Amino acid sequence: MRILVVCGAGASSTFVAQRVRRAAHEQGLDYAASAGTVRSLPIDLDEADVVLVGPHLANELPRIEHEAVARDVAVVLLPADVFTDRDGIRTLALVHEALRARQPADSV
Repeated sequence: MRILVVCGAGASSTFVAQRVRRAAHEQGLDYAASAGTVRSLPIDLDEADVVLVGPHLANELPRIEHEAVARDVAVVLLPADVFTDRDGIRTLALVHEALRARQPADSV
């Protein structure tokens, strides 16, 4: 599972990516999480299964979703309080929720 965390400049997304990666590792999951920016998104999407979008980019969400759907990549707008999720568990749960929502009903 490849998770891309997107923010404006890449700083806050780096912290979120590190926390999600750590939470996945602690749960025994082989997930990779990396940080990206809106500018690098067209290239980064090719290497992602899920994109977590920083709350400050809510106005960019329609464009990000449009680009992601063509690559079969799930998109999650992170909540405003995502930076208080110090252990990444809540954010990782959002990833799992997005993946479940994409599964056909008969595979659940």
